[in-house]
This record gives sequence, structure tokens and C-alpha cells, in this order.
Amino acid sequence: MKRFEELGVNAQLCRAVEELGFDNPMPVQEAVIPKLINGTGDIVALAQTGTGKTAAFGLPVLQQVSPTINRPQALILSPTRELCLQIGSDLADFSKYISGVKVLPVYGGSSIESQIRSLRAGVQIIVATPGRLIDLINRGVVNLTDVKTVVLDEADEMLNMGFLDSINDIFAHVPPLRQTLMFSATMPAEIAKIAGQYMHEPEEIVIGTRNEGAANVRHLYYMVSAKDKYLALKRIADNSPNIYAIIFCRTRRDTQEIADKLIHDGYNADALHGDLSQQQRDITMKKFRDRVVRMLVATDVAARGLDVDDLTHVINYGLPDDTAVYTHRSGRTGRAGKTGISVSIIHTRERGKMREIEKSIGKQFERREVPTPEHIIEKQLYNMADRLERVEVNDEQIMKFIPGIRRKLEWLSEEDLLKRVVSLELNRLLDYYRDAPRIAEIEEKPKKEKKAKMLGKEGNKDRRTAEKGLERIYINVGKADGFFAGNLIDLLNANVQGRRVEVGRIDLLVNYSLFDIKKSDARRVVGSLKGADFYGKRLYCEIADANKDYATASRRRKNNAVDEDEVETVADYFRKKHSGGFKKGGRRKR
Repeated sequence: MKRFEELGVNAQLCRAVEELGFDNPMPVQEAVIPKLINGTGDIVALAQTGTGKTAAFGLPVLQQVSPTINRPQALILSPTRELCLQIGSDLADFSKYISGVKVLPVYGGSSIESQIRSLRAGVQIIVATPGRLIDLINRGVVNLTDVKTVVLDEADEMLNMGFLDSINDIFAHVPPLRQTLMFSATMPAEIAKIAGQYMHEPEEIVIGTRNEGAANVRHLYYMVSAKDKYLALKRIADNSPNIYAIIFCRTRRDTQEIADKLIHDGYNADALHGDLSQQQRDITMKKFRDRVVRMLVATDVAARGLDVDDLTHVINYGLPDDTAVYTHRSGRTGRAGKTGISVSIIHTRERGKMREIEKSIGKQFERREVPTPEHIIEKQLYNMADRLERVEVNDEQIMKFIPGIRRKLEWLSEEDLLKRVVSLELNRLLDYYRDAPRIAEIEEKPKKEKKAKMLGKEGNKDRRTAEKGLERIYINVGKADGFFAGNLIDLLNANVQGRRVEVGRIDLLVNYSLFDIKKSDARRVVGSLKGADFYGKRLYCEIADANKDYATASRRRKNNAVDEDEVETVADYFRKKHSGGFKKGGRRKR
């Protein structure tokens, strides 16, 4: 794996980047940085948010500007104030050891006078929203004649927000001899038109696949009736005790209404939409970034350009009409190599729209049933047990209280004490869900799958027999686990060392899968996949036996798995955990 210095990044920038914790460049950085540093032409880069785009253009821009020239030499355009500030902050971090380089974010909603003073004092790099930059150009305080590099970040977002005329005006003020870089998550026709108009034979760099969703995101959906959507949202949140999410709504009214309901019901939530003042938006975003607010309910327009790390979920309170909008939404989680979850709460009329999105992003949505109160209570109690294990104990401060507390509670046995600790949380949950309404399930099984089950096809011997010259491999994950062909290829690439494994026919069943590979690769693949992890499930793999009933074996394996989740009480949890009585990799018994 290459390091930043091998891409041509100078020592000062490498030192700053390494101190930020980035030892090796990400794919988009590895592809873009050398081309920008060498000035080898214009570039259109298609990449999702969270893939390291800012460093990809920021490091070369910082390296190329001259601190002795007190005029703008690079211009970076972004669609929103929030993204503008984030880029400016990142460039300031990168340029920590380069003296004399000034980066100025200019955006609406802030004092234009202070921005004018900074421009007159001299800057080398301007990071701007299109509207405010046009205003400054018209006032005669921005001179772009020395600009050698123009970057359009999230270009498709700028077009969605109606900035095309402003972009045309800005390009009329920059020199024709320049290097232009355009980043976009998707490639609509309008982007291609801008590239053709303002760029000279641009090279297209695609990180992943054109218009695909982020690679590390799982796409789940819950199908409920319209009246149950809010109840389903609460159950999904309750089933994820450490949730940190953006909930997308279609309208400002829905956004405020859902946020108000969540706040009323005791959730750490807030709203973000266009009816709020800039000051209100800034306060809301600070609370969300500080995790005081755990669920941000937002419209697409308000959330554009938000740069928030470590989101666990993006929740679609209904699907957007535009597939590109869904791509942007889901791309806000699963960033920088981490995994994320994009959840959609839909009704039957949105099924067709979901299929269109699946086709566009090249991924299949996984059906989930709304968690039951019993399931949620169990999940919350185990989360409490985890928090008890991890709580930081200040021995010096607590020891003075222990003798008195011990005297007060010494009549309780260890088990009685544990029961009381657990009951503090359990009683609250039982009260909360005592009269919880039932959420009706909407049946939605494909006709082919129903027919196959009726005919008993899942154990069909033909499926267990390999094509001629190949070996058939069994693996203990299937559609019910959200496992599809792309996941299999990813597992093979990540776990099997040596030459690439070529895969033949793949049969995806409910609880397991079968696939063909060359006989010479069979033992290597089985040995590599045994014990590997698929989203928390430990994998089992073997060369398929044509006479074995894998449907029954898979159900039995799933039911018999024992691990630290598979206990009836929290008391059992602690006893088994500390006595070493757990197997790893199983799943909690329901």
C-alpha cells in the first residue's frame, strides 16, 4: 500500500496528515493526488461522500499555491455553508506546517464585511458557496485572475440546489488556462454538460461504480401501513440503543412534526429544515455533532453538505422520488471504511420505487420485520449489561462510599442484587411497552419463492451438485441474513489469500448459499471462510455433500448456536461470560 509521500505530497503536508491519523491514502486520494500535483489535465471524479475527497484535492492545492503571492490562486466551490466550513477547517489542519498560506471560507448567513476585510488582507485559497462568491465578485472585492485551480465539490448537489447560473457566472471570471476538478457522487446529464463546457478533455475517475451506493452500507426496509410509520420509527430507534442517525423527511412540515413527536416521547431529537434561521440551524448542528441530539430529523435541502462522522443509521421516512437523492442520503453513513445502515420505512405503493433504487445502486434491499417489544426489551437489557461492564470506575472517589452501601445491601445475595440492578431498567421498559400497539405485518413474499417452498425445492439435489469440473461449496448465510452475490465476492476477496478465486453458479437460499469454484481452489476457500465474520455472524463453510439436507442443517445450526447473546437472564450473561462458557460468533436466541 502506498504512502502519501509516494504520491508526491511534500514533507510538511505528510507530517500534518500523519498527525491526523491518516497513514495510507484512500483509493480516491491515490487516484487523484498525483494527477493534480503533476497538473496533467482536468478531472471528473465520481465518489461518494466520506471517501476522503477533501484530502484528494486539498493536499495538491495546498502544495501548489505560493504563500508569497497574496491573491487567490485556488477556488473551491461547495453547495452549502456547512460543507464550506468543513473544507476550510480540513485545509487549515492539513496546512499546519506551511507558513503564510491563508484559507478563507466565504458563505451566506455570516458577516460579509468581515469576509471582505479578510479578502483585502490577502488569501491564497477561497472556499465558497456560489451565491456569496457572486455577491463578492459584484462588489469588486474578489479578483480571480490568478486562479490556477478550480474545484467543484458535490457538483450534483449544486445543480440540485439551482446554482447552475451562478456557476456559469463564476467561470466567466476565472482564467481559461486553469486546472479544473469536479467531484460528484452521481453523473446526471447536467454534470456531463458542465464538464463539456468548462473542462478540457477531462479524465473520468470512478471510485466504485458509477452512481452506486456507498460500499459499506447495508440497505434495510420495513414495510408497514401509513398509520404505523411513526410507531415503526420508534421501534427501530429503540432496537438500536446507541443510535446516532439522520432521519430524512420529504417536507418541512413532516420534519418538524416528526421531531416534535420524538421529543415529546422522550427521544434526544431535533429538526433541521429551511424554516429555521441560520442561528437556529447552527445551534441544532452543534448539538448534533456533540451528540447531545442523537437523532436529527431533516429535509434533503437542509441536510445537504452536512459532514458528520460515525452515523450509525440513515433513516428514510419514505423514499425520495429521485434515486440520486437516495444515494446522497445513504452515503452519509458507512464512511471512511466503516459500516453503516440505511433504513427505509415504506408502504406497498413504494415497492416499485425501491426496485428502481436497487437497480441504480447495484444493491438489494433487505426486508426486516418491525422489532417486537419483547425483542427490544431484551436488546436494551443486554446493552445495559454491556454498559455496566465498560463503565469507568474511579476507585479513589467511590471507595469512601462503598462501606456504607455494603452495610445497607449486605442482606442481599449476589443474584438478588443483580436482579434489582436489572429491574431498574426492566421495570421502566415493561411500563413503556405495556400497552404498546401491534404493528401489522404486510405479507410480501415473491411468488417464485412461495412456489419453491410449496414444491420443496430448497433441498433440491441439483442445487447441491456442482457443474462439471467444479466443486460445490456450502456456506451458512443466505437471504435471511442479507447475503447476496456481491457479498460473496467481497468475502472471497477479503479472506482468501493468493490468486483470485473464480466463482461459477451461485444459489442463494433463505438460510444458506451454495456456489461453484474450481476444484483446486476448494480447500483454500473453505479454510479461509471458516470462522470469518459476516455482520456479526460467524461463518461455517464446507465442500457440499450432494446427499445432505442443508435446509434442515442450516436451521438446526442457527437454532443451536451458543454464544454470549444466547442467555435467558442477565444473571446468566455474567455467569457464563466470566466462566468462559461462550462460543463466539453465534446469534442471540429469539
